[in-house]
Amino acid sequence: MTADFLVALLTEHGPWVVLVFYLLWRDLQKDQATRAVLDKNSAILIEITTIIRERLPYGGRERP
Repeated sequence: MTADFLVALLTEHGPWVVLVFYLLWRDLQKDQATRAVLDKNSAILIEITTIIRERLPYGGRERP
């Protein structure tokens, strides 16, 4: 998008264009924050699972 296009949008549609872009940007930020939290939680769950398996007899495998 060029600056001329953005200026034309703003002059034709006013603050609605700014509001839409702002809301889309905030939604993107929220999605990125959610994804970061889910990735961190997944890493923690993997670590907990690994620790539990290491402490189980036979390393978490079935007995022979």
